[in-house]
Amino acid sequence: MYTSAKPYFYGTGRRKKSTARVRLYPGTGVITVNGKNVDEYFGLETLKLIISQPFGVSENEGKFDVVANVRGGGLSGQAGAIRHGIARALVVADAENRPALKKAGFLTRDPRMKERKKYGLKGARRAPQFSKR
Repeated sequence: MYTSAKPYFYGTGRRKKSTARVRLYPGTGVITVNGKNVDEYFGLETLKLIISQPFGVSENEGKFDVVANVRGGGLSGQAGAIRHGIARALVVADAENRPALKKAGFLTRDPRMKERKKYGLKGARRAPQFSKR
């Protein structure tokens, strides 16, 4: 499909446990995730919308083809990681995209992670059921 001989812009995105390696090639707006079309990989329309947000903000819709390799986490985290990677790659492609993407918050790594389970509890905060007798 795409060979490394073609020039591309690279960005790494992360969210929760997901890591996305994103390459942007000059093209028509085709998005490929792990070798599949974005419609095949992400069933929900909202996840596809999340992925394409950086293009709308930076006014680059239909100018780049996206090839993303994403690992770890669930579909929502993976979509967020791809969005982060696309935003970073757009800044590499053209530094003038940075203020708009920064204002939209797409360049900031979302720090929210799963809270660890604590001893004596059933989950991170869930305590064992209480009974008077």
